[in-house]
Amino acid sequence: MSAFDALGRPLRLAFIGGAAPSMIGQVHLRAALMDRRFAVVAGALSRDATRGEASAAEYGIAPERSYPDVATMLDAEARRSDGIEAVAIVTPNDTHHRFALAAITADLDVMLDKPMTNSVAEAVDVARAASGRGVALVLTHGYSGYPMIREARALVAAGRIGDVRSVQVEYLGSGLAARVEDAPDAAKRWRLDPARSGPSLVLGDIGTHAHHLATYVCGEDIATLSAEVGALMPGRRVHDYAQLRFRLASGARGAMTLCQGAAGVENHILLRVIGSEGHLEWRHPAHNELRLCPIDGPPVVLSRGQPWLSAAATHATRFRRTGHPEGLHEAFANLYSDFAELAAARRLGIAPDPLATTAPGAEAGLAGLRFVAACLASDTAGGAWTELER
Repeated sequence: MSAFDALGRPLRLAFIGGAAPSMIGQVHLRAALMDRRFAVVAGALSRDATRGEASAAEYGIAPERSYPDVATMLDAEARRSDGIEAVAIVTPNDTHHRFALAAITADLDVMLDKPMTNSVAEAVDVARAASGRGVALVLTHGYSGYPMIREARALVAAGRIGDVRSVQVEYLGSGLAARVEDAPDAAKRWRLDPARSGPSLVLGDIGTHAHHLATYVCGEDIATLSAEVGALMPGRRVHDYAQLRFRLASGARGAMTLCQGAAGVENHILLRVIGSEGHLEWRHPAHNELRLCPIDGPPVVLSRGQPWLSAAATHATRFRRTGHPEGLHEAFANLYSDFAELAAARRLGIAPDPLATTAPGAEAGLAGLRFVAACLASDTAGGAWTELER
């Protein structure tokens, strides 16, 4: 029996941020509710009272549990017999540190949007606080919730492609292909303000995703890298492009291209892992499939729901061999399902289902910020090879 089944009820969840027109807030909401492991009962959804109240109704939050700020919510909910047990933090990057620490101090489990914070020092604070209190903290690297990414990780761990020798990662999007700085609402776009989005938008926004995909599937960290970081759009204050070479701890070589200004590209993500006995390839537009290409046999296209897949992939699968696709909301819901298992296990003082423990946590968040810092240090040094902090 899983810890969540032993608990026997949904966990009480509050949202910090996520008021309309937030896109990611809606993704979190649907994911949290999909498996009925959480009940959304409270929220501090916006600094704007009108927006917060309007969104509370959409979230199904009673008016008296829609709060004007985080401190008020944590104080009021702590005094309730049916107070919140976990929070989902879906606010701009510069607030993650203080909101996560406040929730951890209140003994709440935390679902935290990536990047974990805007600096390594802040990430260390959050990781230490979470470890010290023993709370569950899951970071929304949503792509790791896809069944075939979990299958890729299992295949690498089982040695199906031999020793990893090379890794190629691409993450391209077109959100910054036009000069969005000139749009009428540009002043409201916090991502365009480096003080809020962090020292490198492209690295924090999509680079941490690419970093996590590579290290999650390969089961090892990046040890050293050489990077170029900047903006394709002339005069842009935030970074929209990065390209780097890297080596994993094992010595395997890697290459990564990141771009938020790739005109006409719709969230293209590619992961290719080349080993001594074959390679794996996964593409986001066909995320329900994984190509396994052995050195001495024909390529095989594995797809979600097949009965011969690993326990890890099956754990993240809803439809079994029906041909019905699963998508981003289901991948996010897999992270929320794992989060519920970890939170329930903590509250009951028992071990969680081991399949839930691969969900990206505080250490993954800290590794992502160390990756960002190393890329920026390398770029400042003219692309010099730079070791990642340990």
